[in-house]
Parts: sequence; structure tokens; C-alpha cells
Amino acid sequence: MIRRKIILLSLIFFLSNCGFTPIYLKNTNVNFSIEKVNYTGDRDLNNFIKTNLNQYKNEKKDNKIIIEVNSSYNKIILTKDSAGKITNYQLKAKAVFLIKSNNQRFTFTETKNMASIDDKFEEASYERSVKQGFASSMSSKLISKIIINQ
Repeated sequence: MIRRKIILLSLIFFLSNCGFTPIYLKNTNVNFSIEKVNYTGDRDLNNFIKTNLNQYKNEKKDNKIIIEVNSSYNKIILTKDSAGKITNYQLKAKAVFLIKSNNQRFTFTETKNMASIDDKFEEASYERSVKQGFASSMSSKLISKIIINQ
């Protein structure tokens, strides 16, 4: 019985440290370079997308990609209390990516429901972090689509 527990513990110990990493985490072996990106729409969302896509600029790659991004961001009121004070919002971001080299269009939409916070500065900073998460998610989805379609 004790021997079985020792074997089980040793298996768990050795197999739990197998070196798992997500597939597209800082994927450096891509065979393309994002040469130029034209942005229209929501400025903050575009800045976050730009930050995420800048890591894929590489002068050494031959396959250069030009992208146009049209983004929009909406903060929709979902519910109000009996006094008319807003209690819940829906944050919705949409980005349309047009890849010029092969004329492909990808549209990504992200939504999140958010409760209203009394401290407006804290609410604005939380909304900004959600926007940053939206941009990160959209950028990684775009890179995945580009890698798959190449």
C-alpha cells in the first residue's frame, strides 16, 4: 500500500512538470512580418492593438503584410435601479481586419458585462483594462488566423 502511494506520488511529481506552454505564446517562428497597419475607429482600442501587433514586425522576413483595422467600442447601459442610477453596462468592442496582400477580412467581436462602480476613476481604469484585454484577444486571434491561412 505504501509502495503504491510512493509510485503514485512520484508519477504525479514527474509528470506535472512536463514543460507545458501555450502554442501561440510569443510565437517567434512565424514566417511573415506585419509591415504597415492603418487604423480607423476607436483610438484607445487601436493603440492597444498596435502595441500587440508591433511584436510581429521583422525586417528579415520576406512575406510582408499590410493590414487595415477598423475598430469600434460601445458602452451600453443594461440596467438602472429605481432611482435611475445605472447599475450594469455591457462593454462591446468590434474590430474588422482587412489583410491587403490576399484580400482577407476577419471580424472579431468581444463583449463583457460590467457592474457600475461608485468610484468613477476606478470604473474608468477597469474599463481601460477590459479594453486592453479585448485588444489582446483580438490580436492573438488575428495572428492565429494569419498563421493558419498562410
